[in-house]
Parts: sequence; C-alpha cells; structure tokens
Amino acid sequence: MSTVDTTSGKRSALAPFAKPLAAVGGVLAIVAALLPWVTFTLNDGNWPDKSTLQFFDAPFAVTGFRWHLLLLGVLILVAAFAPIPSRGRVVRALGWGVAVVSFINGAYITAKGGGLGAITALDGATAFGSVAGLVAGVLTILAGYGYGITPVGEWKFKPPTPVAYLVLLVSFAGVLLAVAAMLTTGGVGTSNPYAGAIFLSFLGFAGGVLGALSGVGFIRWLSVLSEEHRVFSVIVLAACALLLPFTDAGNEYWMTVAANIGIYAATAIGLNIVVGLAGLLDLGYVAFMGIGALVAANFSGAAAANFGIELPFPVAAVIAAVVAGIFGAIVGSPTLRVRGDYLAIVTLAFGEIFTRSAQNDIGGMTNGSNAIPGIPALSLFGKEFNRELSIGAVKLPAGVLYYILIVLLVAATMAVFANLKFSRIGRAWIAIREDEDAARAMGIRTGQAKILAFLIGATLAGLAGAVFAHKNATVSYESFKFLESITLLAAVILGGMGSIPGAVLGASLLFVLPEKLRDFEEFRLMIFGLALILIMRFRPQGLIPDRHRRAELADEDVGGAPVDEVHAASKEAKA
Repeated sequence: MSTVDTTSGKRSALAPFAKPLAAVGGVLAIVAALLPWVTFTLNDGNWPDKSTLQFFDAPFAVTGFRWHLLLLGVLILVAAFAPIPSRGRVVRALGWGVAVVSFINGAYITAKGGGLGAITALDGATAFGSVAGLVAGVLTILAGYGYGITPVGEWKFKPPTPVAYLVLLVSFAGVLLAVAAMLTTGGVGTSNPYAGAIFLSFLGFAGGVLGALSGVGFIRWLSVLSEEHRVFSVIVLAACALLLPFTDAGNEYWMTVAANIGIYAATAIGLNIVVGLAGLLDLGYVAFMGIGALVAANFSGAAAANFGIELPFPVAAVIAAVVAGIFGAIVGSPTLRVRGDYLAIVTLAFGEIFTRSAQNDIGGMTNGSNAIPGIPALSLFGKEFNRELSIGAVKLPAGVLYYILIVLLVAATMAVFANLKFSRIGRAWIAIREDEDAARAMGIRTGQAKILAFLIGATLAGLAGAVFAHKNATVSYESFKFLESITLLAAVILGGMGSIPGAVLGASLLFVLPEKLRDFEEFRLMIFGLALILIMRFRPQGLIPDRHRRAELADEDVGGAPVDEVHAASKEAKA
C-alpha cells in the first residue's frame, strides 16, 4: 500500500507510524466505548446509554453512541490490517467519526455539567470516556494522513444480475434503516433533554461510516450498479420509501414531517428544471405552489371557498396544475428580453405581487388574512387520509395515506424530471444554461425553451400545491412568502443543481435538521445556518451533484474522483 500523499506528491512524514497509530486509535476507541463518560448525574437527568458512572454497572452492555464508538473502533482495526484500497481515506474518515462523536458528547456534558470535572475526575470519581475517544480520533486521523490520501478505490467487479439485485436490495434496505434511525435518534421534542446532542453524535457516526464506504470505493460502485439496473433500483427505492411507516419512524409526528418534506421536494424538483437545467434564477417560485393550493382550495367544497363548486380531487389538482402552468408561462415571457439578475428581479416582483394580492384578497379568491380554512381531507373508498390505518394486526399512524400519496407524487415528478433531462429539450436547457448565445447560434430556440421551462416547473409546483391544500386543511398567503422561495432555492443548491435525487435530499435536510436541533433552543438556527455554510464550503457542487456541475465546481471527473488526484496517481503509476 502506497504511503504517498497524491495531493502533494510527497511521502508523508507519518508514514512509518501509520499502522501503529491506527492500531492504538482503534483500540482506544473501543476502550472509550467501555468507559464511563460522566462523573455525576447532570441537572437534566442521566446522560443516555448508561454512561454515567453512578449507573455504570454493565460496561459491556453498550448502546447508542457507545455502540457507535465501539463499531468505529472495530472498523479502524479492520481497515488498519485488512488489504483494502485507499486505506488512508478510510482510516481518516473513521477517525473523524470517532472524534466527532467524542467531541459532541464531551462538549455537551461539559456545558450541561458545569465544567471539565464532569468528563474527567471529580470528588474521587473518574470518567474519561470522552477524553479517550477524542484522543483515539486524533490518532486515527493522523494515521490516515500517514497512510496517504490516495484516489478513491475502484471496484471492477461486475456481478451477475441476481447478485446485483441482492446487493441493491440489501443496500437500499440499509438506507431505509439508517433514515429511520436518524429520525428517531434522541427521541422527539422534549422527551429527551439531550436529543440534539445525541442526534449530532449520530450524524458524526454516520458521516464516518459513509466516508469510509466512499473512500473504499463502495459508494461509487453501488452508484454504477444502480445505474445499470435503473428500473429495479427505482422500484426498490420506492418500496423502501413506502415501508418507512413500518419502521420506528412510523409515528404521526414523523409522518407529518415526511409528508411536508415530500410536498416541498416535489416543488423543488420543479424549481430544479428552471434553475438546475435551464439556469434561470427564480426568486418567486413558491407563488406557483400558492396558486395551485388556492385553486384546489376553492374547488374543495370548503365553507370558505369562493367558487361554490366542489370537484373531485384529481380534477381539481389537474386544474390547479394547469392554472399554475399558465402563470408560469406568463412570468417566463420576460425571459425573451431579460436574463441574469434582471430576470431574478422580475421573478421576485411576481412573488411579491402574489403575496400582496393574496393578503388583500384581490380577485376575491383568497379571503385575505382569514385564509381558506376547513378544507376537507382526501378520502379513498370512504377512508380519510388523516385517519389511522390498520392492515391486519398492524396499525399505522394517522396521516400515513397522505405520506403514501406524496411518495407517489415525488416519484412522478422525479420521472418527469428524468425524462425531460435526457430528452432533446433537456439538452437544449443545459446548452442555454452553459452559454445562451452559443445555444442560439447552434439553432436552439432559446426563448421558447425558457418559457417551456417556467411552464413545466410551475405546473409541477401547482400540483404539489393542490396536495398541500388538502394535507394542511388551510391555505393562507403566509405559507407562500419570499422566505419559502429562498428555502426551495436552497434545497436545490444544497442537494445539487440539475440532480434528480439532490432536490429531495436538500428539502429533507432543510426540514429535518431544524426539527432535530430544537434541543438547542435559541442556538438552533445558528447551528443550522453554520451547517449549511460548511456544506457549501466543502461541497459547492451539492451533496448529490450532477456530473456536469461536479466537473465544473469541484474539479472532479465523471466518476467523482478529484482531477488532481487522478493525474498524480497516473504520474505515480508511470514512474
């Protein structure tokens, strides 16, 4: 195994000590998991997972973050002695996982406990779990640099179709369990006073494992495998999403959050057509979702509806989508004359016009500040979507039918996006995004293409707005202000512009992180904002970038490997 750091081309000074450092770091991480972490009971109660010294009567019965630390330690030892590709990347990622888990728990205990005595020694009691874990993390990170940061491992194994299906099935099932664990870690609301810290600790563990899998090349290989078996992968992913209510996250609270995530994810996918594919900055996009919601609400038969006509939901949803699409084409028409910052101002103005018009009930369709309440819940075969559902002996929480409907909605919008992206019009949008003048010179009718992007994006947003109206039972202009447009735009950029799953992941993070960080009270939004800044600093191309954006913003090849590392490895191989 090479110990050359390909980013600098020089042999690391830590190379002779890499394996001993990794071995000591792995053993110390395991020891840290078996040590007590708190010397006394904190004011808000015992620290989770029986880590308080007073209750530390079963050191080998590890749970929670202690189990995560133990697993990371074992993985470090395996990585240190097993013949694996890109050992340095794997060891470094696991080391960061250990360090983050130890630092977050230790820092939070110190802050809540009133000083370092809570995590070291006090009145004859000792608890050095966090200190040992932090030292283990630092040693392991140094070992990773000692091994050398070589290019991501490349798996050339091409399994037969049955084996590939099995691998994809197991991998996606693991993703489902990981999502359920992330949602339920730390509990919900005030049930656990340390929920925020435990959640961040879990993210550290998950990040370490994910980084190790990426470094060894498994993530890239799995991505190639899923692309080769795209239809099977889509079916399994949809099935995994539909199975979420059967996991520990299958409660009314998370079904409501997941449904809201799905609505905004479907809307963000529509925005991704405008921003990610066509490169047109839209700062008033949420207005199209509001138009769809208001049209559906007025056709819902609610007492406050203004049309006096009650239509079946599928018909009302189609009308809402069409009306929103018409407004999208109207807003997109100025693109024939303006572009860039000027177009952004036009879309911003449209968003404000919609908000003020809805607030003042111009046109008599919004009820102004009184909104449109009492929108009836959707029903199917007499079963209302906001009620509990029983399947044999299994009882599913209220709102699960809305969740299923929204999963199908997101799947449909993703299918539309995928077909458009790889179609002739999709390639035209990408050409316009890269260089509109060059695209026009090549014969692309840029004006029609841009208006079509606005029309299709607005249509998808209107459809999502129709579901939003019935899901929340109330439609008010307060739900469609400028900040919501910025949130949708942030979801697209965070996930990766032009990326099909990127918008879904971006919307999920923008909703889940604030919910899970409520334990930090007034610091919640500050931590959330800091997390977004760090993600954009280290992943400017987005979390799941499109190949074009990856090459443009991150200097990576189509496989995701940094170009500098590929060139350095090539030179080393020739030498």
